[in-house]
Amino acid sequence: MKFNRLGNSDLQVSDVCLGTMTWGIQNTQQDADEQMAFALDKGVNFVDTAEMYPVPPNVDTYGDTERIIGNWISRNESKRSDIVLMTKIAGSGLKYIRNAGPITADAIANALTYSLERLKTDYIDVYQLHWPNRVTPHFGKHWPDGADPTKTNREKELDGMRDILLGIKRALDEGKIRHWGLSDDTPWGIHAFLTLCKELDMPLPVSIQNEFSLLHAKDWPYLIEMCELENIAYLPWSPLATGMLSGKYQDGARPEGSRWTLAQRMGLFRDKAPAQAATAEYMKIAENAGITPSQLALAWCKQVPGVTSTIIGATTVPQLKENIDAFDISLSKETLDDIHSVLRQYPLGF
Repeated sequence: MKFNRLGNSDLQVSDVCLGTMTWGIQNTQQDADEQMAFALDKGVNFVDTAEMYPVPPNVDTYGDTERIIGNWISRNESKRSDIVLMTKIAGSGLKYIRNAGPITADAIANALTYSLERLKTDYIDVYQLHWPNRVTPHFGKHWPDGADPTKTNREKELDGMRDILLGIKRALDEGKIRHWGLSDDTPWGIHAFLTLCKELDMPLPVSIQNEFSLLHAKDWPYLIEMCELENIAYLPWSPLATGMLSGKYQDGARPEGSRWTLAQRMGLFRDKAPAQAATAEYMKIAENAGITPSQLALAWCKQVPGVTSTIIGATTVPQLKENIDAFDISLSKETLDDIHSVLRQYPLGF
């Protein structure tokens, strides 16, 4: 397993980050324990979760993924220092989470108290803002349909960001978090936070995790260039495009127990002809390379310049093994050329 420095921090994180958002609906505590044991044995030291998880989010399971991880930590206290643990504060929009309110300094203090309690830990290595308060093109929605920047009140947003940073700074000073990062944000969001951190004389964000895959490559190269040059770790989530790039959803298939059999808030735009056609091409390329479609997508993601660690998820240990094994694969120039030919043929992002 290869390790990389996480942005401007002193943390070394594995090429693979274990995603956990299925834990609590699709996966049980026992499943999670088995995945943790397998991932750690393979050298993975990076784990990502969120207060909102599991997905699909709902009031009955809110916080359950953090509880599952906390149960594991309580039984494996000696291993806590071996993992880099990330979690996220939910943004506005979910009525059962702080009355759907925005992220503020007070919201951070409230959310962090409960996340630490559920996770059964004294500190979080990287605390992330799950999505911005302003309307942005995240979760697969991008210009012109996802948001209208002309309707954003710049000064109001900057004031809100200052308040957020004061909450982050307080958590850092109290030792409840060691670093902080962004999620589902844009180049302007990154730029604004960097500027405000200097204004407030406080630590810069160490990372951002955004959706990124062969079916959603809108961050490459522009946002990723900014991350690389500003020393912010870029962490792709959904590198298999909610599982579509595995090929299991081709031609309308819905395998029993799979994610697309559940109600979803995101990813449905991929169930369209262009995405199906692109996936079919990637499946052919994978076959020619002698690897699985999932491994092709993950190995490509790993090789994109500027990617620090890729967040993967699985519902079974065999699936997790297949995915982790992808990070030992080096795609040939011929295979990369074939992949990029498909990327040029189909619009990035869909």
